[in-house]
Amino acid sequence: MKSKTFIIAEAGVNHNGSIVMAKKLIDVAKKSGADAVKFQAYIADEICMKDSEMSKYQKKTKFKTQYALLKKYELEKEQIKDLCNYARKKKIIFLLSFFDIKSLNLNKDIKLNIIKIPSGEITNYLLLKKVAKLRKKTIISTGMASNKEINIAINQLKKNGLSKKKISILYCISSYPTIADEIYLPKIQKLKEKYKIDIGFSDHSEGIEASVGAVIYGAKIVEKHL
Repeated sequence: MKSKTFIIAEAGVNHNGSIVMAKKLIDVAKKSGADAVKFQAYIADEICMKDSEMSKYQKKTKFKTQYALLKKYELEKEQIKDLCNYARKKKIIFLLSFFDIKSLNLNKDIKLNIIKIPSGEITNYLLLKKVAKLRKKTIISTGMASNKEINIAINQLKKNGLSKKKISILYCISSYPTIADEIYLPKIQKLKEKYKIDIGFSDHSEGIEASVGAVIYGAKIVEKHL
């Protein structure tokens, strides 16, 4: 990563299944000055049972199952390629969080230089193995992960050929929105001391105060939801 803080505008699935909206999110990310804009790459049938219950924050939507929600917001291969090309025309880095191995195969077509592993896949060792073999810069979110799980994930990447210098991890609280009392920014310094790699912050809170604080504590990457 560069010496300055690398800012990722997290579009996620906030396009609501609309490519027009997705492109507007790319425009907004570029206008904001972010270095990168990130979407999610997954295949609902690969990651979710059809009767899976909704998370608490997801229950505010019209969907009755998590599968239905994910299926609605799932981007097809050609749509992702279109968004990638659009982002590159706008001169903003295009990123994806990969949730399954089949989706990771997209990288053969769009050739991303940075791979993002979301919090929920930090124990997906088959995915980590495939990611490691790409030899790309890899960012791992650590929401809900124990220290042991973080250790194993980093070791899995290294064992399968990824240089430690190419690994970064994000301190993350997996609640939406995250309230101030749940955030402990000194954790960023502790992770940096422990792993001797770039540490960042995935910010699910409202406002920008937590992100600003994270930079003060040494965050080299900040991922903030649009």
